[in-house]
Amino acid sequence: MAAAAPGGSAAGLCPLLLLLPLLPARALPGMLLPRDTPSRERKELGGLWSFRADLSPGRDAGFAQRWYRQPLRQTGPVIDMPVPASFNDITQDPSLENYIGWVWYEKEVLLPPRWLQDSPNTRVVLRFGSAHYYSVVWVNGVQVVEHEGGHLPFEADISSVIQGSPGTLCRITVAINNTLTPHTLPPGSIQYMTDKTRYPKNYFVQNIRFDFFNYAGIHRPVVLYTTPSAYIDDITVTTTSSEHVAMVQYKVSVVGSTVYSLSLSLCDQKGKVVATGDGPEGELKVLNPNLWWPYLMHENPGYLYSLEVKMQAQVDGVLLEDVYTLPVGIRTVHVTSTQFLINGRPFYFHGVNKHEDADIRGKGLDWALIMKDFNLLRWLGANSFRTSHYPYAEEIMDLCDAYGIVVIDECPGVGIKLPESFGNKSLQHHLAVMEELIRRDKNRPSVVMWSVANEPASELPPAGFYFKTVIAHTKALDPSRPVTFVTDANYALDHGAPYVDVICVNSYFSWYHDPGHLEVIPLQLTAQFENWYKTYQKPIIQSEYGADSVPGLHSDPPLMFSEEYQKAMLKEYHSVFDKKRKEYVIGELIWNFADFMTNQGTTRVLGNKKGIFTRQRQPKAAAFVLRERYWKIANESSCLPPVITSHSLFL
Repeated sequence: MAAAAPGGSAAGLCPLLLLLPLLPARALPGMLLPRDTPSRERKELGGLWSFRADLSPGRDAGFAQRWYRQPLRQTGPVIDMPVPASFNDITQDPSLENYIGWVWYEKEVLLPPRWLQDSPNTRVVLRFGSAHYYSVVWVNGVQVVEHEGGHLPFEADISSVIQGSPGTLCRITVAINNTLTPHTLPPGSIQYMTDKTRYPKNYFVQNIRFDFFNYAGIHRPVVLYTTPSAYIDDITVTTTSSEHVAMVQYKVSVVGSTVYSLSLSLCDQKGKVVATGDGPEGELKVLNPNLWWPYLMHENPGYLYSLEVKMQAQVDGVLLEDVYTLPVGIRTVHVTSTQFLINGRPFYFHGVNKHEDADIRGKGLDWALIMKDFNLLRWLGANSFRTSHYPYAEEIMDLCDAYGIVVIDECPGVGIKLPESFGNKSLQHHLAVMEELIRRDKNRPSVVMWSVANEPASELPPAGFYFKTVIAHTKALDPSRPVTFVTDANYALDHGAPYVDVICVNSYFSWYHDPGHLEVIPLQLTAQFENWYKTYQKPIIQSEYGADSVPGLHSDPPLMFSEEYQKAMLKEYHSVFDKKRKEYVIGELIWNFADFMTNQGTTRVLGNKKGIFTRQRQPKAAAFVLRERYWKIANESSCLPPVITSHSLFL
């Protein structure tokens, strides 16, 4: 798998492509989702931005010529680029489709004058939901932040920059590099093709070891928001419950003043205050609580309380107030040797794996697509999904909380195949990514388990120490959730499996193994489950299985790539699942929810076709097989009356 970019000598390109940071990256403290409150305002910066790809031989003209010091249009030709969106599929330029290197974005924004009038007491923050993969940001020509990695938010306090500038015009410039190295997440490598009889001069490719297209750009919303100069920086909530009482433990951090007071109110969905507290740390007692239940497990799934936190602080003789409201779901998670328990009841994952992927916009956030996907999930009877193979947008996670869709939250640790990707440099970055992910999603009731990787080369000896360290670090950051990674290694050779709480295993019998031979599935899948359970005595999720099918391609008897073959494979797997879920199998997640784009290759015809829906979200025959199965499972395990049907509990 490779993507070519024109121009540049190896010597000139290498330093930039290795993403050597210009300044040391710094960890950010809190990462509360920006919300409008009585003390906070937001300004969305979506729309058209100026865009320019650096096509210079070394991809370094933007830095050498300091494009950030002036409007981008004055540096050379620019085009309009939508944000949020991937830049790859927007134009008709094939070199941009597979571009590797630095691209530049710019947006000029008029700030509300009130943000500047009370400047000593107002803090203005610039926040990016995500950008792929290495970002450097300037405001009015002043560098304000760098960030390594995609899929997670980063921000900068720009108060001193804008409040020291004349007028209310704010020019935001962003340089983004999408190069992957053995030490990024996900990893990759740059390969220079030196055979001049076969390749143009200075030709190189970006090699990746994952099977989805390496989209790049500003993929999620960019916002400016305000807080008082003394403000609520972070909130951490955990919950416990018994039959009639729940306890909500909280911890609040304040920045900007050491003299402050905090008051907290927990309200139900009718606005009634059910518990109050004060101080930076404590516990709220809730009588007869409404627990957060998964979709199809309760008549009122996804119940959320609202925790309002108010801060008052003295700063230079001025009384400042900050207010932040956090959705809170009360639920518990527990893992035994054979079960996954939510609120003390066995939970069976019947769901999907997904991708943030769609025509034209690539990985860019799109509300219409998001709502279509959630409507399809509920139509399907899916109660869960894994964020394969990276953290999804906060907007998606908000809906999981509200709709009761259970999430296995996965970091971008996909394609960790080379020995050098298990070294200390990779390990330190992996630990930092887990910190960012947990900081973002720690309060979400929908998130019931962390996944630290997908299909790593865990049979390599260094994988043992590597995953022992990553999993221990994750548990130290969040002791309230189980931790896993998703494996496709042999059960007897996997060095990371001893450290997980739940075994998540991917297998593609009769597809990548014994292709076309559906008859081998019962024997091989049964042996897979029995070998893993006998070795580790831990519950097992079939975290991936499936087959490609080309929509409208039919064959009877079933042949590979036909819709009939995809259906037949699913039914063979399901017959084994039904036996083993009576013992220790706790879930099944189909690969994949929808077809998605990949790099070009001889086994991929315009992407991966393992979706049960097309890339345009139209159902294949397998979708109806899965729908019938999931609603049947839901009826068998639900606490609701058995009158639930596939028509009664979706929009």
